[in-house]
Amino acid sequence: MGSSLSHHVQYARPPPAIPPAKPAATASVAQDSSSQNCQSCRWLSGSALLGAGVYVFLLGQRPMKRGLPMRPGPIAQMFLGVSIACLGVVILADPKKKSHQV
Repeated sequence: MGSSLSHHVQYARPPPAIPPAKPAATASVAQDSSSQNCQSCRWLSGSALLGAGVYVFLLGQRPMKRGLPMRPGPIAQMFLGVSIACLGVVILADPKKKSHQV
C-alpha cells in the first residue's frame, strides 16, 4: 500500500519529419499571367470598388444627415466604405506597374 514503484519508461520516438518538397515555379507563372494583370480588368475592378466604397460611405452618412446621433454601426460602415474606395484607388493606380495592354 505505501510502496511506490518508479522506473523510467522510454517511448519510441517518431521518425524525423521529412521537409515538404519545394513547389515548382507555377506560383510565379500564375501570378504573372495576362488574365490577372490586364489593364481593362484593372480599370473595371478598380472603378467598381471605388463606386461601391462611395455607396457604402454614403449609406453610413444617412443617419448623420437626418440629425440623429452617430452610433458605432454607421461609423464602422463609413470606415468600411472608405477602405473599399481606397482599395479601388490602389487598383486603379497600379503602384507596381504590372499591368499591360491586351
